[in-house]
Amino acid sequence: MQKIFITGITGQDGVFLTSKLLKDKKVKVYGSSRKFNNSSFYKKLEKLNIGSDENLFISKLNLLNVDELSKFIEDIKPDAIVNLSGPSSVYKSLGDEGKSHDEIVSIFDNIIEAVKINSLNPTIFQASSSEMFKSSDLGIFDESSELEGLTPYAEAKVSNHKKSINLNENDGWKIHSGIMFNHESEFRDEAYLIMQIINSAKKIIKDKGGTFNIGSIDLIRDWSFAGDISEAILKIITEGKSNSYVIGSGIGTSVKKVVEIIFKYFDLEYEEFLVLDPSLNREKNTYKIVSNPLKIKQELNWKSIMSIEDLVVRCIEKKL
Repeated sequence: MQKIFITGITGQDGVFLTSKLLKDKKVKVYGSSRKFNNSSFYKKLEKLNIGSDENLFISKLNLLNVDELSKFIEDIKPDAIVNLSGPSSVYKSLGDEGKSHDEIVSIFDNIIEAVKINSLNPTIFQASSSEMFKSSDLGIFDESSELEGLTPYAEAKVSNHKKSINLNENDGWKIHSGIMFNHESEFRDEAYLIMQIINSAKKIIKDKGGTFNIGSIDLIRDWSFAGDISEAILKIITEGKSNSYVIGSGIGTSVKKVVEIIFKYFDLEYEEFLVLDPSLNREKNTYKIVSNPLKIKQELNWKSIMSIEDLVVRCIEKKL
C-alpha cells in the first residue's frame, strides 16, 4: 500500500485531493489538522460521493511541534507528503505581527527536519503561491519569473519555495514546489473574494436592497477550480519531473467579470449596489497576476478544465 500524508487535509484542496486518492484502493491517506472536525470533513467528502473509508486516517497533530510531527512520520513512514497546511489569508498576514509568516515557515522546516530525523526519502509537494511573484508590466508568470515577497504571507512562501529548490538541486530530494494561482470551490472559506461577493448578492436579495463594498473591480486574476488544481497536485506527486510547476488556468479574469457573473445569476444589476472603497485594497497590490502553465501541460499533460463562469455558478448553486 502506498501511504500519502496530507497536512491541512480539511481545507478545500485537501478535500478534493483526498477524494481522488481514495478511488485507488491501494492508497492509504493520512491527514493532519490542528482544528479537525470529523463531521464537517466527512460531509464535504460525501458531497463528492466519497463515504467513510478504511484507508483514510485523520489525526489531530500540531505541526509546530517537531517532536510530535517526527513521531507521527516515524509511525506511518509516508511515501509522499503533501504540505497544504498553514495560514492561507494574505490579508490577515498583514496585521498579525508575523504570526502567519512564522507558522508557514516553521511548518515547512519541521516537515523537512522530521523527514531527516527518520532518514526517509518521500516525494514532497510544497504548496507555493502566485503571491510570490514580483509585479511586472505583462502580468504573466511562469517558473522562471522573478520573486518578491510583498506581504508576510508571500515572504514565507518565497522562503519555502527557495528551500524546496535547494533541497532538490543540491541534496537530491524528491521535492516539488507547486506554485498555485487563485482557485475556488464550494468549500472555500467565507472570507475569500468570490464567496464575499456571492454573500453580498444574497443579502441584497434577502433585504430587497442595500450595497456591497469592494476595493477595485479592475484587478485581474487567474481563477481555477480547486478540483482541477488537486488533480495537478496528484499528477505532480506521482509523475513530477521538475522541482517547480506553475499551476493555473492561464486565463486572466477581472474582478468586474466575476461580479457580473454573480449578479446576473441573481438577476441583479451590480452597478445599482456597488460601492468602490479604495481603503479595502491591499498596499502594493499587483494589478494583474496570470499563470503561464506551459510546463505542467507539456510534462504532465495537465490543464485547468472548468471555466470561470462554470466555477462561479458551481459555488453559488452548491452554497444555495
